Amino acid sequence: TTPCSTAPVALVRGQDESTTDWQARQRDHATVQMKYDLEKTKWNLSNRKCLMVIKSSIIDSIRGAIPNCPTAVEYLKKVESQFVGFSKAYAQTLIQRLVNNKYKGGGIREHLLKMSNMSSKLKPMEMELPNSFVVHLVLASLTKEFETFVVNYNISPEKWDLEKLIAMCVQEEERLKASHGNTLNHVKHN
Repeated sequence: TTPCSTAPVALVRGQDESTTDWQARQRDHATVQMKYDLEKTKWNLSNRKCLMVIKSSIIDSIRGAIPNCPTAVEYLKKVESQFVGFSKAYAQTLIQRLVNNKYKGGGIREHLLKMSNMSSKLKPMEMELPNSFVVHLVLASLTKEFETFVVNYNISPEKWDLEKLIAMCVQEEERLKASHGNTLNHVKHN
């Protein structure tokens, strides 16, 4: 990510510059040039290693579609441009899963954390969903056994965040298990 340093400007002797001043400037410039040459050599080596690591971590079929670039930064930009459409399709898939996801048992906490994780994956794509909307998506994904619980939430003036929803749903699941003899139709025991 660090750009290559720029080469020092070539020296030009002034018309009325003395030989002593000119030689002093040449010595100073030689030091600057040597420092630049060392930095450029290190940068080239680092850039070459970065390109090798990046290219070796990409499967052949994708790597073949990406044109070669002289710097790792340019190469990463080319890679990113290849996947712009993919991120849109991925976002659409996540949204469809969130809307269509239904609780099928196996632990309410895991179900809620899975939905929370899906919604958080939309944030980097600039499609962040408001927490209150995710809470309603989660409530809509619950089975009929949670119907009274959902009605109670809807008539309550308090709005919950995801953490409170998880705690309350786990508590409700435990209450439902206790009232049904520790078994529910929708709860799968591992």
